[in-house]
Amino acid sequence: MEIHQKNIPTPLGEMIACAVDQGICLLEFTDRKNIDKQLKALAKVLKAEIVEKEHLHFTQLEKELEEYFEGKRSHFETPLWTTGTEFQEKVWQLLREIPMGEIRTYKQQSEILGNPKAIRAVGTANGINKIAILIPCHRVIGSNGELVGYAGGIWRKQKLLELEKAILF
Repeated sequence: MEIHQKNIPTPLGEMIACAVDQGICLLEFTDRKNIDKQLKALAKVLKAEIVEKEHLHFTQLEKELEEYFEGKRSHFETPLWTTGTEFQEKVWQLLREIPMGEIRTYKQQSEILGNPKAIRAVGTANGINKIAILIPCHRVIGSNGELVGYAGGIWRKQKLLELEKAILF
């Protein structure tokens, strides 16, 4: 099995995308802390080699990202392939259900999952989400209303939230 890799320029910086036949399995900003570790872990989990190579999913991803950054797209249809524990998968699915333009706290997310004490576990699962923007972990903030915990940088989290509010209004 091969994992296809491609760099994609965006208005907020270059991103690295990885795809397998099932869907996009990684989308991160290239300057993210520990990106090399993340790529190695992905290759290990999927028992595959990462190669720079085009993939059908990249065409759709690039088109949708371009429309998103132009303010013309409010949801994504690119297929995704996630690799996590059952709990992580639940957290990531819940992230995808947060409507664009809305934010939630880690506490609200843990309550929706039916485990109000799992705030830190929810935060950890958010933090290891490998598919930025499409699985919108940037829509989760601290209980005090502050922007916290975005591996791509708090400034990017702010810009993404501003962009999404502008798309809706």
